[in-house]
Amino acid sequence: MKQIIFLGRGGQGAVTSSQVLAISAFIDGKQSQAFPNFGVERTGAPVRSYCRIDDKKINLREQLKEADYALILDPTLTKNLNEKITSLIIVNSNKKPVDLGLQTNAKVICIDITKVAMEKIGKPFVNISALGAFAALTNEITLESLEKAVLQQMGAKGSIVEKNIEAVREVYKISKNDLQK
Repeated sequence: MKQIIFLGRGGQGAVTSSQVLAISAFIDGKQSQAFPNFGVERTGAPVRSYCRIDDKKINLREQLKEADYALILDPTLTKNLNEKITSLIIVNSNKKPVDLGLQTNAKVICIDITKVAMEKIGKPFVNISALGAFAALTNEITLESLEKAVLQQMGAKGSIVEKNIEAVREVYKISKNDLQK
């Protein structure tokens, strides 16, 4: 089973991201679940959300203490990552991984998702775009299933949905290019 932690701030869409990831995995024929963990529910407060993906039924229903992957939507939250991450941490940042001060054995990759979101969407909506990096860097989901999940979660095709899909594709491409360096 693969376990994923999303860290964001209230209003950034960490919960929606975990739901879209779970839908994408399901479209790819896997079992999945997504669930949030709220503290104080207010805009700007740190929010955790989780996703599990497996090839078989998932019976586990508890909060994560360890995960394979983490997606950090706000780089100021790297200090809030209390869980052990074993494989990969994707951070929405224009900094170098060493500049974040993360104490981890996991690989850390920084991608300026905010820049892509501003270019493609016109607003700093990074939650859906970040999933493009996840798809490219982990191969846990396909880009095709991710696009279908975005459409399913966000509703019928429209300007904002199309812009989000464009941002997903761009972040996916950037992430694939980073892998080849």
